[in-house]
Amino acid sequence: MSFQKAIISWFRKEQRDLPWRHTRDPYAILVSELMLQQTQVATVIPYYHRWLTRFPDFQTLAAAAEHDVLSLWQGLGYYSRARNLHRAAQAVVATHGGRIPADPAAIRALRGVGRYTAGAIASFAFDLPEPIVDANVARVVARLIDLREPIDSAKGQAALWLEAGRLVPKKQPGLFNAALMELGALLCTARNPRCDECPVRVHCLGAAAGTARNLPIKKPRKKRIDLIEHCAWVLQKGSVLLEQQSGPRWKGLWKLPLLNEAPRSQPLHSAEYPFTHHRVLLYVHEVAPPSKPAANQAWHKLGELDSLPLTAPHRRAIEKLSAP
Repeated sequence: MSFQKAIISWFRKEQRDLPWRHTRDPYAILVSELMLQQTQVATVIPYYHRWLTRFPDFQTLAAAAEHDVLSLWQGLGYYSRARNLHRAAQAVVATHGGRIPADPAAIRALRGVGRYTAGAIASFAFDLPEPIVDANVARVVARLIDLREPIDSAKGQAALWLEAGRLVPKKQPGLFNAALMELGALLCTARNPRCDECPVRVHCLGAAAGTARNLPIKKPRKKRIDLIEHCAWVLQKGSVLLEQQSGPRWKGLWKLPLLNEAPRSQPLHSAEYPFTHHRVLLYVHEVAPPSKPAANQAWHKLGELDSLPLTAPHRRAIEKLSAP
C-alpha cells in the first residue's frame, strides 16, 4: 500500500473528533489554525466555539472593535495572533468581498498567514494540493527521511517542505495533510514514538536506521533569561489603577502600572511566568494613588474587569489581591 493510502486509511479509523474537522469554511479554519499556534488542542476548543459564536464570519470580525477582539482572546496568550486575525478579516472584507479566494498566494498575503497556515486553508477548505509543515508534520517527515539537519535551520526547513510537497497527493490533499498531522500528534510523538503501531513504518527511513527516537534534531536552545517586573497595586474608591500597553509584547492590553524602581516594602504578591525564552518574576507592591494618572493609565472598577483585555499574569494578581 502506498504511503498516502496507508496513512489516510489509518486516519479514517483513528482520528480525533475535533470541531474544525467538520467544516470547509475558510474563516473557521483560519480561526482554528491561528488559535492552535503555540497552544494545545484541549485549550483551544472552548475558545474556538466562543469565538465563532461571537464572530461567526469575516464581516462580523472585521466590524468589531479591537477591545472586544482582545477581550475574547484573553487567556490564549500571544495576542498578536488575535490582532492579525482581526486585520486579516478586515483585508478579506475590503479586498475580496468577505470571501477568501481559492488562491494560495492571496491567502498567504493576509496578515499573520505564513506558508503553513496558507497551505492548511488551501488544502482543508479548497482541497488544493498544498503542503503543510507544522511541528507534528516536521517530526514525522524528519523521521521519514532520516533528516540529520536541524529542522529549525534553513537547510532543515527546505528539506521538510520539499518532502512535504512531494508527498501531498492531488486527490484528497486536505485529508492527507490532516492525517499527517494526526500521525505526529498521536503516534509519531516527540517522546516515546509508538513505531510498532505506525501505519507507514515500512516507508520510514528513521525507523529502518534505528534513529527515529533521536529525531528530529534542533539547534541548541537559547539560554533562559530572568527578568524582574515590579508593579503597583493602587486602589481608590473601589477602582484599581491600570496602564495600557503600547509595545509589541502586549499592545492594547491592560496591566498593573510598572514601577521604575523596586520599593523598599515587601511585595503584596509575587509570581513568575514564561515569555518566549524569558522567565519573568512579577512583584506587586502597594503604592499610594498618584495626584494625576499618566496618559496611558486609567481607573477601572474592580467589579467590571471581566470584559477588559488584561494580561493573564496581571489578571491573576488582581484576582488574588482583590479577593475578600
